[in-house]
Amino acid sequence: MIVPINEIAHETLVNLIEGFVLQEGTEYGEQDVNLQDKVLQVLTQLKSGEAFVVYSELHETVNIVPKNQLKHSEAED
Repeated sequence: MIVPINEIAHETLVNLIEGFVLQEGTEYGEQDVNLQDKVLQVLTQLKSGEAFVVYSELHETVNIVPKNQLKHSEAED
């Protein structure tokens, strides 16, 4: 289930994004990007519809999913 970001408290959303960008395997290219910039990049993607906050009732988890992976992720729920 997609959760609209305007229904998530700002502090909670920032914490969710920080957890997402700190996950092992998150790749930002050859340049080092600081945490604040990474959070802003993901927030921009969420606002533009390039990524979504998704709640899985099956797994009772919340994650950020890029638009191109959304259908695959929803199929697992």
